[in-house]
Amino acid sequence: MALIDDVFSADGALARAVPAFRARAQQIAMARAVAAAIAEHAVLVAEAGTGTGKTFAYLAPALLSGAKVIVSTGTKTLQDQLYQRDLPTVREALGVPVSVALLKGRANYVCQYHLDRALESGRLASREDAAHLREIARFAQITRTGDKAECEVPEHSPVWGLATSTRDNCLGSECPHFKQCFVMLARRDALAADVVVVNHHLFFADVMLRDEGMGELLPACNAVVFDEAHQLPETASMFFGESLTTLQLIELARDTRLEALKSAPDFPPLQDACRDLDKAARDLRLSIPEEHARFAARDAEARPLFPPALDVAAKRLDEFVTSVGSQGERSEGLAHCTVRAQEIAARLARWRAGDTPDNVRWVELYTQSMALNSTPLEVADIFQRQMNDHPRAWIFTSATLSVGGDFSHYCGELGLAEARTACWDSPFDYPNCGLLYVPTGLPEPNSPGYNEACAAAAWPALRAAGGGAFVLCTSLRAMRRIHAWIAERLEAEALDLPLLLQGEGSRAELLARFRRAGNAILVASQSFWEGVDVRGRALRLVVIDRLPFAPPDDPVTAARIDSMQKSGRKPFFEYQLPRAVISMKQGAGRLIRDETDHGVLMVCDPRMVEKSYGKLIWRALPPLRRTRSLEQVEWFFEDHGDRPGAA
Repeated sequence: MALIDDVFSADGALARAVPAFRARAQQIAMARAVAAAIAEHAVLVAEAGTGTGKTFAYLAPALLSGAKVIVSTGTKTLQDQLYQRDLPTVREALGVPVSVALLKGRANYVCQYHLDRALESGRLASREDAAHLREIARFAQITRTGDKAECEVPEHSPVWGLATSTRDNCLGSECPHFKQCFVMLARRDALAADVVVVNHHLFFADVMLRDEGMGELLPACNAVVFDEAHQLPETASMFFGESLTTLQLIELARDTRLEALKSAPDFPPLQDACRDLDKAARDLRLSIPEEHARFAARDAEARPLFPPALDVAAKRLDEFVTSVGSQGERSEGLAHCTVRAQEIAARLARWRAGDTPDNVRWVELYTQSMALNSTPLEVADIFQRQMNDHPRAWIFTSATLSVGGDFSHYCGELGLAEARTACWDSPFDYPNCGLLYVPTGLPEPNSPGYNEACAAAAWPALRAAGGGAFVLCTSLRAMRRIHAWIAERLEAEALDLPLLLQGEGSRAELLARFRRAGNAILVASQSFWEGVDVRGRALRLVVIDRLPFAPPDDPVTAARIDSMQKSGRKPFFEYQLPRAVISMKQGAGRLIRDETDHGVLMVCDPRMVEKSYGKLIWRALPPLRRTRSLEQVEWFFEDHGDRPGAA
């Protein structure tokens, strides 16, 4: 461990290479624990508070170990940051000859086969789409990686769906472009590299489907590091279950129609089957008119239009399987569409067969799509089976894994009974850089008008801060109502504070506008509770509308609560409260991101101080000075030079 201590010392390798580096006892302790876990093929669950420097604390021992390491992150943004900035910095500082690779899911790489088909078809919704497709074609000719993050076409452009592949529509080794395939090139680079950076979705998609290159990578690696590991239970639940969307049916019909135009133009029934399947999928989505909603399967089946629409979709899909199957021998593309249709039909049949003791079926509605999901009630046993297939180190790290230093909830969810656990507090001087403010006089969260009461309570703090605020809401409905209240008040008082709303642009665009303004108010929901880093004066107030308990009528939450109750367990204390604590810590963590930051964390929910369980959450938050006095909040911002309209 002497080498680790030297690397992280005040005059060590990292200090010489990184101008802003500071030796931190917490970082050194974490690096030593990671090094030991890698050397001993152990399981380590490590919570490191904001400012600990956990990225360097796991990267340095990983690179020094000589092991083949997979680093899995919570988002593609963090994945790119690790690959492009953090890994090169640590590698150069340590002077180790370590090769690194970045591996993303196939939907992130241009697919020449599907790009060519889209260019040939010429059927695009707008001139902008046509221009984007031509730009992607030019990019495909000059890029080495094919990674769409390097292309100037916006990531949300609909044409990316035409120029990339999915697990369903990839032709694999039968593709005429297989040898030059960007996905395959990325996989080959990953197999040859010492350190491979992936994200959680890719990791689990591959573990379950053996599809994205990890099937070969995982057996060869000596250590897996999960950063932002608090996301793993939900990600694992998604991938250890099954999902079928109406969009997948529409894409199947679209892809088959394009293949049929080229390879079976003399068989009109297949075109008819494509149109019928497309219509049935769209009608199924319209059978429940809500958006951004989740229902238990039994509740969806009680809707009058859903069961007949599902019957029609299943019938049209069966007819489609027969039609495309009759033409499957005419091309590799049609043969693949046949297999794909059969797999989707089998998935739909399993969903319609009903619940099982271990899974819950539910329906999720998006603006343009409906998902039929089946989710396991517990993932611990399934996850353990994946971990036990080969001896290696497993490192789980995040700023939010424990409840008051107790890791039993997190370890229980993933079956990490034998894991080593460790917790390092943030080195930030929280008592001197901020306040935790819980206002008085607010009604219970279920009371009528609660959202407006929250906005009214937050308004004096927003004015005192002069903007520079996140207002984080626990639901989209609350977000919209609180935003509307603040908008009216800004207009009434003629205050020049930019007001932003989640959904008005991508998260990256909104954050860029927020940082530039310096005095903006951003009202947002779950997307901004974590993975958002705004340092400095641009963010000096975080308002949270209520304690983030999952809605009890959420179908997965309700099923898990019911299962635990039947087993004689206490779901509130074993499941709902620990999850709320971890989520709350994530939201609170947006406020202080740097040693020089200051600010106020305002939690509107009176249960924080009035309920015994609220005090557990209160104690789990950073040790900011506590207050219930608005006057102290106003004094705090005045002392730090904040004022209404200040930039």
